[in-house]
Amino acid sequence: MKTAPLKRIDLNMDEVQALLDRAKAVMVPEDYEKLEAIAETAVYLSQAVEDKQMTIKRLRQMLFGARTEKTVAVIKKKEEDESESPPATDDDARAPPEKTDEEDSETKQKRKGHGRNGADAYRSAKKIRVVHESLQPGETCPECKKGKVYDMKKPGVLIRIVGQAPVEATVFEIQKLRCNLCGAVFTATAPEGVGAEKYDATAASMIALLKYGSGLPFNRLEGLQGNLGIPLPASTQWDIVSDTAKMIEPVYEELIRQAAQGEIVYNDDTTMKILELMGERAKAKALAEAEGKDDERAKDAPKRTGKQPPRKGVFTSGIVSTNAGRTIALFFTGRRHAGENLAEVLQHRASELGPPIQMCDALSRNEPKEFETILAHCNAHGRRRFVDVADNFPDACRYVLETLGEVYKNNAVARQRNLSPDERLQFHQTESGPLMKKLKAWFSQQFEARLVEPNSGLGEAILYMLNHWEKLTLFLREPGAPLDNNVCERALKKAILHRKNALFYLSENGAHVGDLFMSLIHTCALCQANPFDYLTELLRHADELSSHPQQWMPWNYSEERRTRNVNTTMTMAVGYA
Repeated sequence: MKTAPLKRIDLNMDEVQALLDRAKAVMVPEDYEKLEAIAETAVYLSQAVEDKQMTIKRLRQMLFGARTEKTVAVIKKKEEDESESPPATDDDARAPPEKTDEEDSETKQKRKGHGRNGADAYRSAKKIRVVHESLQPGETCPECKKGKVYDMKKPGVLIRIVGQAPVEATVFEIQKLRCNLCGAVFTATAPEGVGAEKYDATAASMIALLKYGSGLPFNRLEGLQGNLGIPLPASTQWDIVSDTAKMIEPVYEELIRQAAQGEIVYNDDTTMKILELMGERAKAKALAEAEGKDDERAKDAPKRTGKQPPRKGVFTSGIVSTNAGRTIALFFTGRRHAGENLAEVLQHRASELGPPIQMCDALSRNEPKEFETILAHCNAHGRRRFVDVADNFPDACRYVLETLGEVYKNNAVARQRNLSPDERLQFHQTESGPLMKKLKAWFSQQFEARLVEPNSGLGEAILYMLNHWEKLTLFLREPGAPLDNNVCERALKKAILHRKNALFYLSENGAHVGDLFMSLIHTCALCQANPFDYLTELLRHADELSSHPQQWMPWNYSEERRTRNVNTTMTMAVGYA
């Protein structure tokens, strides 16, 4: 049976929204949410299909997730020529291949990183020393009656892991006594530190860490806490983190100032939603309709007035700065692109410092217009273009991916050897320079010999590499220049995790609070500091942050705390003396 061809209906976003508004009035909320999701998906897919650079493979990855981009997975190795090996008999086909001694030993060895965690992995665990119930060091051995027992350097270890609510509560029942004659009431003294504040600094740290470090929305945490019998409303959680953000704002500002002094800065952005800004768009549209402005006239307004229309997009920019082995991560959410946010950061850069190395992809909006940088482009973005067309051009893509793979191996060797920037540069010039030179010659040959069509997928991938060659190969000329922007891509996963779970920020102030906590939490991860302990210490010393914020960075706060504890101990000792 023949089916009738699908009829195409062209709808703009206004018509789709009007259709949804009419449906909302007659549908139950659950059905309307499904219909709204279907409409948004249809609009998104139609826009993606109209993109001339969109391929079926790319669209499939967007819908179902991208597979690994490792070369061994993208390009299958060529099989050996069957003529070189004797033909297999039926018995050989049925029998399993015999394992060599080397293969058998490899299967017996456990893969590293896939076993139990040792006691050293539990860095924040409480440690309790358990002494022998009847023996002490120096006593006579109860077995031989001759030797003396001594304390072994390595004790036995038992680990006990318990579960608890993310935020716990303790109810103090304060006894009250009343005279039956005069009616006087006598109340017991509350324990020290109880009564002044309902929520401890540790509660604020845990809420912020769950929300902005692990992507757990306020409503979801409210449900979890309610099920565990410790109510924690979402509105209360927001009040706590917003008040906390105001207290530790000086540390965030100092983090921005120190990031501006970095030798290498990475930046990129991802889309985000702020309902407050999305509401502005609806207000502007309603105002235009009230004034009776024509849609076509509104489109021509930039040509007539010379002014650009207001930017509609909302982004979260990630900026990672490295300096002398210290790494700082910053997040900024709003209308500005990554380059504009980087320019805001570089305003705090010391005038005597030269321009930093900037690593980003080839989008022009990633470059700070007002400040000079030594620009490098991401080789991972260039490599990904060949991954996308590997199914159609397997041999050519295999050569490119394997060549770039050798360059990345050299970079890994330099990192393992802990080479200095100058030593790393010399190593790359010696080992990676010939590889990149040969690769560029191969790119040029494909067009000169008319082996590749410039408008094909492979041709566009090659043109991207050639057009940005100088910036892609900065690591061969500048000490310390990185190969790719992966460190910033990993940082942006924090913002993407929040977007996937919480979906949006309600206001610009909420976005700023999220940026502040994400910056501090991810910087702690990069510096191998405990973010929960760090945020707690900031809150306990909030009065001192504005005067000396540089002493309360993730990499030195523990030293500051240790110094204060030593001074307190010495003061107490002098007082007792």
